[in-house]
Amino acid sequence: MTTVLAVRRNGQLVMAADGQVTMANTVVKHSAKKLRRMYNDQVLAGFAGATADAFTLFERFEAKLKDYSGNVTRAAVELTKDWRTDRMLRRLEALLVVADRERIFVLSGTGDVIEPDQSASVKGSAIAVGSGGNFALSAARALLEHTQLDARAIAESAMKIASDLCIYTNSTIAYEELK
Repeated sequence: MTTVLAVRRNGQLVMAADGQVTMANTVVKHSAKKLRRMYNDQVLAGFAGATADAFTLFERFEAKLKDYSGNVTRAAVELTKDWRTDRMLRRLEALLVVADRERIFVLSGTGDVIEPDQSASVKGSAIAVGSGGNFALSAARALLEHTQLDARAIAESAMKIASDLCIYTNSTIAYEELK
């Protein structure tokens, strides 16, 4: 239960995540860190789902990045293959958003490696996961299409909208950028 959003525009990538942690119907933390820089600060990763599972996936993804010399596409595909076929990993309950300066992907344990569409007219792309993901993604897509805002401003506006609408997304937002 969270929101992670990645927005790319004009060579700038911004990833955002709220900080709320819930257990059942109780908020237990407001400022969790759900984003991580990897591979010499050239790759960003964020998670939605069970924290321990996400940390396991972060470690596995970082190892794949090292194995494939920072190639995010190859690391994403290889992690997802392992995640889908490994008996222990299959039970992990999380989604990852991973990105470098050129690509953004959502990774899942069912074998999904999803890259968002990029329209030539919009000159940007966005993808989001978590309980507030659809709110953030809708806002980001509208802002990409109808404004000239940069990636950071789009991420900030979209996450504010998501935090206003989703009870599992708070307004304590962390941002990471690659330019």
